[in-house]
Amino acid sequence: MITVSAQKLAKVFVEIADTLVDEFDVIDYIQMLTERVAELTDAAAAGVLLTDQRGRLEFIAGSDENVSLVELFQLQNEQGPCLEAFHTGEPVVNVNLGEAAGRWPRFAPRAAAAGFQSVHAFPMRLRRQVIGALNVFGDTPGSDFADDDVTIMQALADAATIGLLQERAITRSEALTEQLQGALNSRVIIEQAKGAVAQAGGISIDEAFTAIRGYARRHNRRLTQVAHAIVTDPETLQQILAP
Repeated sequence: MITVSAQKLAKVFVEIADTLVDEFDVIDYIQMLTERVAELTDAAAAGVLLTDQRGRLEFIAGSDENVSLVELFQLQNEQGPCLEAFHTGEPVVNVNLGEAAGRWPRFAPRAAAAGFQSVHAFPMRLRRQVIGALNVFGDTPGSDFADDDVTIMQALADAATIGLLQERAITRSEALTEQLQGALNSRVIIEQAKGAVAQAGGISIDEAFTAIRGYARRHNRRLTQVAHAIVTDPETLQQILAP
């Protein structure tokens, strides 16, 4: 299923490993990971769940709004591929959602209703430490991973995990769990900002997030800073919507 060139694959690995940047932003980093995974696998969508300070999985980012809702449903019902991969530390691959009701009676029908036909999940792990899981959703029949694909995807998930742990070690600041908790808290304000931009501009949630992210990058500001400005300062909202 993964048919990209070796050069492109190598570039993605370098991008995922590059967490030693000034003002490292966990949410932006994980968002990038989901987008690259979806592109590489030609999947319908990808999402990431990470652990909070109490060791519970929380949704952190998805490649589009549709998968975000499915991931949240997975957590609310405490069943699904990401939870299984997280708890076992092993990949869950090539699951036909139309035949998975016995495995995940609540999650499988909901994911299928959202337009997904297959799902794969990869633990984000380093040795025995598992900090989350990466989900990949397919929307066409036969979107299975070969053995080599599974190896590549698990390597990407492992590289992202190492990148997060490496960033913590280099900065010597707060523990990774505290950093991830901060990211989860930041997601609340980002969701509010996405809704405000979507409503004011008459655009979709995904388009709103793209506009916010683009504005943040052009002005060298964190996503959370821009999101906070959007919900507190009408002028910022107008600047983002300006042509």
